[in-house]
Amino acid sequence: MEIKRRKFQGVLNILSFNRHFYVIGLIVLAITLSGLMFFEVPVFWNWIVAAAFLYGLIMPLVVSAYVYDFSGYYDFKWLKKLHLTDQTPEQIVNINAGFDETSFILKNNFPEASLKVFDFYNAKQHTEPAIVRARKVSMLYPDTSQIKSEEIPLVNQSVDLIFLLSAAHEIRTHKEKVAFLKECHRICKPNGKVITVEHLRDIPNFFAFTIGFTHFFSRKAWEKAYKEAGFSSFEESKFTPFMSIFNCRP
Repeated sequence: MEIKRRKFQGVLNILSFNRHFYVIGLIVLAITLSGLMFFEVPVFWNWIVAAAFLYGLIMPLVVSAYVYDFSGYYDFKWLKKLHLTDQTPEQIVNINAGFDETSFILKNNFPEASLKVFDFYNAKQHTEPAIVRARKVSMLYPDTSQIKSEEIPLVNQSVDLIFLLSAAHEIRTHKEKVAFLKECHRICKPNGKVITVEHLRDIPNFFAFTIGFTHFFSRKAWEKAYKEAGFSSFEESKFTPFMSIFNCRP
């Protein structure tokens, strides 16, 4: 099945799923500017405050459009740079947090492989409004299984490739993250790989998302989690300045 993405679908998703953030931001901006005018603050301060707020609201959309709509992220050309398409895996696992835009594309890239899709979304633990909204419009891959993050129902060393694509950061605690990655380690074949794609809590993403970059985790935090989970290698490559690909082996 071939999935056709609409123009600007990535940025429209961001805007739709996080609309509460933009509504609140515009309300706060209006209140702040009204307060400044009430206290007769010099006009240039109004412009500075307005510019700062608008930067925080607009820049995430600009970067999201670049990453998700114009960089080739959903064309999966970055797979070739990792030489993953040169392989002939038998078993692939794709794990998401309730919003899946990649499973059908993965199947197209590895048509001969068996693909299992898991969703670790937990309504009690993963409570962000954006996730709840995303789940309502996500296209469900056939036979997607709901799982606990610390329990993947597959036998030991049975999977060639595990994909965690912009999903694992929804596991917020280090303890749960390590438990989840231990399960990935357990089911991964000795010569298999876990491919993780994530924004990082770093300088480029600070300029892109301002305070919103705290929703992501640093490279150091990811490396620590993978090492504690038992992985022997942790390699990072960049896909745009705002996205990192972690290529990890058991």
